[in-house]
Amino acid sequence: MNKSIDPTRLQQHPNRRQALALAGAAVLGAVMAPRLAFGQDDEEVLTEALVLRDGDIPVAGNPDGDISIVEYFDYNCPYCRKIAPEIRQVVQDDGKVRLVLKDWPILGEVSVIASRMALACKYQDKFIQAHDALIGINSKLTESRISELLAGAGIDVDRAKKDLATNAKAIDAILARNNDQALAFGFKGTPSFIVGKFRVPGILTMAQFDQAIADARKAAAKK
Repeated sequence: MNKSIDPTRLQQHPNRRQALALAGAAVLGAVMAPRLAFGQDDEEVLTEALVLRDGDIPVAGNPDGDISIVEYFDYNCPYCRKIAPEIRQVVQDDGKVRLVLKDWPILGEVSVIASRMALACKYQDKFIQAHDALIGINSKLTESRISELLAGAGIDVDRAKKDLATNAKAIDAILARNNDQALAFGFKGTPSFIVGKFRVPGILTMAQFDQAIADARKAAAKK
Protein backbone atom coordinates (compact mmCIF):
# COMPACT_ATOMS: atom_id res chain seq x y z
CA MET A 1 0.00 0.00 0.00
CA ASN A 2 1.36 3.42 -0.88
CA LYS A 3 1.88 5.74 2.07
CA SER A 4 2.07 9.06 0.21
CA ILE A 5 -0.52 10.81 -1.92
CA ASP A 6 0.09 11.48 -5.57
CA PRO A 7 -2.90 13.12 -7.29
CA THR A 8 -2.01 11.33 -10.53
CA ARG A 9 -2.46 7.87 -8.97
CA LEU A 10 -5.74 8.46 -7.22
CA GLN A 11 -8.21 8.28 -10.07
CA GLN A 12 -7.82 6.34 -13.27
CA HIS A 13 -11.56 5.90 -13.85
CA PRO A 14 -14.24 7.72 -15.91
CA ASN A 15 -15.20 11.19 -14.75
CA ARG A 16 -18.22 11.66 -12.50
CA ARG A 17 -20.64 12.36 -15.36
CA GLN A 18 -19.62 9.12 -17.06
CA ALA A 19 -19.77 7.23 -13.80
CA LEU A 20 -23.27 8.49 -13.04
CA ALA A 21 -24.53 7.05 -16.29
CA LEU A 22 -23.38 3.64 -15.07
CA ALA A 23 -24.19 4.00 -11.39
CA GLY A 24 -27.43 5.95 -11.54
CA ALA A 25 -29.46 3.18 -13.10
CA ALA A 26 -28.22 0.75 -10.47
CA VAL A 27 -28.83 2.90 -7.41
CA LEU A 28 -32.42 1.89 -6.72
CA GLY A 29 -31.53 -1.73 -7.28
CA ALA A 30 -28.60 -1.33 -4.94
CA VAL A 31 -30.98 -0.26 -2.20
CA MET A 32 -33.48 -3.01 -2.85
CA ALA A 33 -30.84 -5.72 -3.42
CA PRO A 34 -27.52 -4.27 -2.16
CA ARG A 35 -24.23 -6.00 -2.81
CA LEU A 36 -22.25 -7.27 0.14
CA ALA A 37 -19.21 -5.11 0.78
CA PHE A 38 -17.30 -7.78 2.67
CA GLY A 39 -16.77 -11.38 1.65
CA GLN A 40 -14.54 -14.28 2.49
CA ASP A 41 -12.19 -13.47 -0.38
CA ASP A 42 -11.69 -9.80 0.50
CA GLU A 43 -8.17 -8.53 0.62
CA GLU A 44 -6.75 -7.13 3.84
CA VAL A 45 -7.59 -3.60 2.65
CA LEU A 46 -11.33 -4.35 2.89
CA THR A 47 -11.55 -5.64 6.43
CA GLU A 48 -14.61 -4.47 8.37
CA ALA A 49 -12.35 -2.94 11.00
CA LEU A 50 -10.53 -0.72 8.51
CA VAL A 51 -13.60 0.23 6.48
CA LEU A 52 -16.17 0.76 9.23
CA ARG A 53 -14.06 1.52 12.27
CA ASP A 54 -10.78 3.10 11.26
CA GLY A 55 -9.70 4.69 14.52
CA ASP A 56 -7.80 7.44 12.71
CA ILE A 57 -10.98 8.88 11.14
CA PRO A 58 -13.36 10.94 13.30
CA VAL A 59 -17.01 9.86 13.29
CA ALA A 60 -20.03 12.12 12.87
CA GLY A 61 -23.58 11.30 13.90
CA ASN A 62 -23.87 8.83 16.77
CA PRO A 63 -20.45 7.28 17.48
CA ASP A 64 -22.24 4.43 19.29
CA GLY A 65 -24.80 3.89 16.52
CA ASP A 66 -25.80 0.42 15.38
CA ILE A 67 -25.33 1.12 11.66
CA SER A 68 -22.43 2.81 9.88
CA ILE A 69 -22.65 4.85 6.71
CA VAL A 70 -19.23 5.30 5.12
CA GLU A 71 -18.97 8.05 2.51
CA TYR A 72 -16.07 8.32 0.09
CA PHE A 73 -16.06 11.94 -1.03
CA ASP A 74 -14.07 14.76 -2.60
CA TYR A 75 -14.40 18.36 -1.41
CA ASN A 76 -14.42 19.60 -5.00
CA CYS A 77 -17.16 17.18 -6.06
CA PRO A 78 -20.40 19.13 -6.68
CA TYR A 79 -22.48 15.99 -6.12
CA CYS A 80 -20.87 15.49 -2.70
CA ARG A 81 -21.73 19.08 -1.80
CA LYS A 82 -25.30 18.69 -2.98
CA ILE A 83 -25.98 15.53 -1.00
CA ALA A 84 -24.17 16.59 2.21
CA PRO A 85 -27.15 18.32 3.90
CA GLU A 86 -29.42 15.41 3.01
CA ILE A 87 -27.04 12.88 4.55
CA ARG A 88 -26.74 15.06 7.63
CA GLN A 89 -30.54 15.17 7.95
CA VAL A 90 -30.91 11.41 7.50
CA VAL A 91 -28.30 10.77 10.19
CA GLN A 92 -29.87 13.30 12.56
CA ASP A 93 -33.41 12.00 12.07
CA ASP A 94 -32.38 8.38 12.60
CA GLY A 95 -30.27 9.03 15.67
CA LYS A 96 -28.49 5.66 15.60
CA VAL A 97 -26.22 6.04 12.58
CA ARG A 98 -22.45 6.43 12.62
CA LEU A 99 -21.30 8.60 9.70
CA VAL A 100 -17.73 7.82 8.68
CA LEU A 101 -16.38 10.50 6.33
CA LYS A 102 -13.57 9.14 4.17
CA ASP A 103 -11.69 11.67 2.11
CA TRP A 104 -11.10 10.37 -1.41
CA PRO A 105 -9.47 13.34 -3.19
CA ILE A 106 -9.58 12.23 -6.82
CA LEU A 107 -10.28 15.53 -8.54
CA GLY A 108 -6.84 17.08 -8.48
CA GLU A 109 -4.18 18.67 -6.32
CA VAL A 110 -6.49 21.14 -4.57
CA SER A 111 -8.72 18.26 -3.49
CA VAL A 112 -5.70 16.59 -1.90
CA ILE A 113 -4.76 19.84 -0.13
CA ALA A 114 -8.30 20.21 1.21
CA SER A 115 -8.39 16.65 2.50
CA ARG A 116 -5.00 16.91 4.17
CA MET A 117 -5.94 20.18 5.87
CA ALA A 118 -9.30 18.84 7.04
CA LEU A 119 -7.66 15.76 8.54
CA ALA A 120 -5.03 17.95 10.21
CA CYS A 121 -7.87 19.76 11.99
CA LYS A 122 -8.70 16.59 13.92
CA TYR A 123 -5.67 17.30 16.10
CA GLN A 124 -7.55 20.30 17.49
CA ASP A 125 -10.79 18.26 17.61
CA LYS A 126 -12.33 20.21 14.75
CA PHE A 127 -12.45 17.79 11.84
CA ILE A 128 -16.25 17.93 11.61
CA GLN A 129 -16.20 21.74 11.61
CA ALA A 130 -13.55 21.66 8.87
CA HIS A 131 -15.54 19.15 6.87
CA ASP A 132 -18.76 21.16 7.09
CA ALA A 133 -16.95 24.35 6.07
CA LEU A 134 -15.27 22.81 3.03
CA ILE A 135 -18.23 20.74 1.81
CA GLY A 136 -20.75 23.51 2.35
CA ILE A 137 -19.83 25.88 -0.47
CA ASN A 138 -21.11 25.97 -4.04
CA SER A 139 -17.90 26.98 -5.80
CA LYS A 140 -14.67 25.23 -6.62
CA LEU A 141 -12.06 25.31 -3.88
CA THR A 142 -8.69 26.98 -4.20
CA GLU A 143 -5.81 26.73 -1.74
CA SER A 144 -6.40 30.25 -0.42
CA ARG A 145 -10.15 29.66 -0.16
CA ILE A 146 -9.53 26.55 1.94
CA SER A 147 -7.68 28.61 4.55
CA GLU A 148 -10.40 31.28 4.53
CA LEU A 149 -13.17 28.74 5.06
CA LEU A 150 -11.33 26.97 7.87
CA ALA A 151 -10.62 30.24 9.65
CA GLY A 152 -14.27 31.22 9.27
CA ALA A 153 -15.24 27.97 10.98
CA GLY A 154 -13.23 28.92 14.07
CA ILE A 155 -10.23 26.75 13.25
CA ASP A 156 -6.67 27.81 14.05
CA VAL A 157 -5.28 27.55 10.52
CA ASP A 158 -1.67 28.12 11.53
CA ARG A 159 -1.93 25.28 14.04
CA ALA A 160 -3.59 23.06 11.41
CA LYS A 161 -0.67 23.66 9.05
CA LYS A 162 1.80 22.82 11.81
CA ASP A 163 -0.16 19.70 12.72
CA LEU A 164 -0.19 18.71 9.06
CA ALA A 165 3.57 19.06 8.83
CA THR A 166 4.05 17.06 12.04
CA ASN A 167 1.57 14.32 11.13
CA ALA A 168 1.95 14.25 7.34
CA LYS A 169 2.91 10.59 7.23
CA ALA A 170 -0.14 9.51 9.26
CA ILE A 171 -2.52 11.73 7.26
CA ASP A 172 -1.20 10.52 3.93
CA ALA A 173 -1.53 6.93 5.14
CA ILE A 174 -5.24 7.58 5.84
CA LEU A 175 -5.75 8.95 2.34
CA ALA A 176 -3.89 6.00 0.85
CA ARG A 177 -6.07 3.54 2.80
CA ASN A 178 -9.23 5.33 1.69
CA ASN A 179 -8.10 5.30 -1.92
CA ASP A 180 -7.15 1.63 -1.84
CA GLN A 181 -10.51 0.74 -0.31
CA ALA A 182 -12.54 2.74 -2.83
CA LEU A 183 -10.71 1.18 -5.77
CA ALA A 184 -10.99 -2.31 -4.27
CA PHE A 185 -14.74 -1.79 -3.89
CA GLY A 186 -14.88 -0.88 -7.57
CA PHE A 187 -16.21 2.63 -6.99
CA LYS A 188 -16.05 4.80 -10.10
CA GLY A 189 -16.38 8.25 -8.58
CA THR A 190 -17.62 10.36 -5.69
CA PRO A 191 -19.75 10.16 -3.71
CA SER A 192 -19.87 6.43 -3.04
CA PHE A 193 -21.13 4.71 0.08
CA ILE A 194 -21.05 1.70 2.33
CA VAL A 195 -24.31 1.33 4.29
CA GLY A 196 -23.97 -1.29 6.98
CA LYS A 197 -22.20 -4.06 5.10
CA PHE A 198 -23.52 -3.17 1.65
CA ARG A 199 -21.89 -1.08 -1.05
CA VAL A 200 -23.88 1.65 -2.78
CA PRO A 201 -21.97 3.13 -5.75
CA GLY A 202 -23.93 6.31 -6.35
CA ILE A 203 -26.22 9.04 -5.10
CA LEU A 204 -29.33 8.21 -3.09
CA THR A 205 -32.37 10.25 -2.14
CA MET A 206 -33.22 10.67 1.54
CA ALA A 207 -35.94 8.03 1.19
CA GLN A 208 -33.48 5.62 -0.41
CA PHE A 209 -30.98 6.21 2.39
CA ASP A 210 -33.71 5.46 4.92
CA GLN A 211 -34.50 2.23 3.06
CA ALA A 212 -30.83 1.26 2.81
CA ILE A 213 -30.41 1.79 6.56
CA ALA A 214 -33.50 -0.29 7.27
CA ASP A 215 -32.23 -3.07 4.99
CA ALA A 216 -28.84 -2.99 6.71
CA ARG A 217 -30.50 -3.33 10.12
CA LYS A 218 -32.59 -6.28 8.90
CA ALA A 219 -29.46 -7.99 7.56
CA ALA A 220 -27.63 -7.41 10.85
CA ALA A 221 -30.58 -8.78 12.84
CA LYS A 222 -30.55 -12.05 10.89
CA LYS A 223 -27.09 -12.93 12.13
